[in-house]
Amino acid sequence: MIRELTHYIGGKHVVGTSGVFGDVYDPNTGTVQARVPLASRAETEAAVADAEQAQVEWAAWNPQRRARVLLRFLQLVEAEREPLARLLSAEHGKTVADAHGDLQRGLEVVEFAAGIPHLLKGDFTDSAGTGIDVYSLRQPLGVVAGITPFNFPAMIPLWKAAPAIACGNAFVLKPSERDPSVPLRLAELFVEAGLPPGVLNVVNGGKEAVDTLLDDPRVQALGFVGSTPIAEYVYATAAARGKRAQCFGGAKNHMIVMPDADLDQAADALIGAGYGSAGERCMAISVAVPVGEETADALVAKLTERIAALKVGASHDPEAEFGPLVSQDALDRVRGFLDLGVEEGAELVVDGRGLTVPGYEDGYFLGATLFDRVTPGMRIYREEIFGPVLCVVRAADYEEALRLPSEHEFGNGVAIFTRDGDTARDFTRRVNTGMIGVNVPIPVPVAYHTFGGWKRSGFGDLNQHGPDSVRFYTRTKTVTSRWPSGVKEGASFTIPTMG
Repeated sequence: MIRELTHYIGGKHVVGTSGVFGDVYDPNTGTVQARVPLASRAETEAAVADAEQAQVEWAAWNPQRRARVLLRFLQLVEAEREPLARLLSAEHGKTVADAHGDLQRGLEVVEFAAGIPHLLKGDFTDSAGTGIDVYSLRQPLGVVAGITPFNFPAMIPLWKAAPAIACGNAFVLKPSERDPSVPLRLAELFVEAGLPPGVLNVVNGGKEAVDTLLDDPRVQALGFVGSTPIAEYVYATAAARGKRAQCFGGAKNHMIVMPDADLDQAADALIGAGYGSAGERCMAISVAVPVGEETADALVAKLTERIAALKVGASHDPEAEFGPLVSQDALDRVRGFLDLGVEEGAELVVDGRGLTVPGYEDGYFLGATLFDRVTPGMRIYREEIFGPVLCVVRAADYEEALRLPSEHEFGNGVAIFTRDGDTARDFTRRVNTGMIGVNVPIPVPVAYHTFGGWKRSGFGDLNQHGPDSVRFYTRTKTVTSRWPSGVKEGASFTIPTMG
């Protein structure tokens, strides 16, 4: 039976009226499991109007009272964690265990957001001048919006929404139409936790909904995660309309493997970071850079051995280490890159195109693939593949290895595996990327730090979660206050000073 999904506006489910729908597939079988309405401009504007009305009351709540809603939300999600993870897995294709991780990393930001009252205190200077005090306030922007991708349908909506509403804003979420059920359920749980209806609205849709959020003057700020061309479009359009924007795009994350590294540890890290979630992570390691031919030969041998033992299966199979890609389009795109890599002259060490999963022959499965002797001029190196494909680029020495991620157009994340502290310290200071792991393959910062890439991986000055999220979702008001003591000084025609 095909489920009929809705929007979620004003604390209730709202049937779509545009007449346009998208299909939500089961990636394991290739069959349609739900239909999702794609909002028109009028429907999106109605969600913004509802959020604008609800935000006034919500902003008047004191910060600690708002935080209590987040704490109750955490309890509700914890009680429903397993069915949420299974629902997420069934629409996305990642394993249930990986879906639990998706939820957990989102909930960690909710936990951080529950402590935001501490970060909203502002500053105060007593007697900045004679009888003059100066203080600052952090106040919410109003209505803000988030446009989130398919690959983390719980984590990234929570990264966006939790700090925004903790700061007193109302939030309009436009999740991916490929796997919208978990974002809808999370919105329900927020209302069950005591969030006033309308403070968090979910509008499903495509480009028309996105453009409406960009055009609507009531939307003060937008957050986006997705491909670089769309991130650039959203950022430029938002800026042209005077809105704040933080937009995160593609990645090509490298992992440098030095000759002194523990190669078993490095190989295990590459297998998990390269093939977990079928490579559909913006922080996936997609390029291994062994330094020296001896290191490269040994690493490729270890990777080949480990790939042969990988279990690819249905997302609900507890023994599967990764499942299918999210859609037929995604599968076709990644297969195209494999064909391209062969044409470009890369050495195809392990070919994942022959994989079949018994009983799921029509699913969107692709086996782990390994290319060796990839060069920087190849498209499989320059472009984001977003699939279970690992490219090995051999570097002659440390300086060449350092240049590869530093000169790539993307600058999301990078890792280095080494036993040498001097090398690691030099690398972390010189490499030109936003997030760095030292013997850590996926360097996603904890919730109270900030997440964000450089170069064409990120557009905007402020990152996701952590203190940057408070700066992004609030504006600073500074008050200079004087209470005269009865002394009349007359008019002054010079600029005020505090001397």
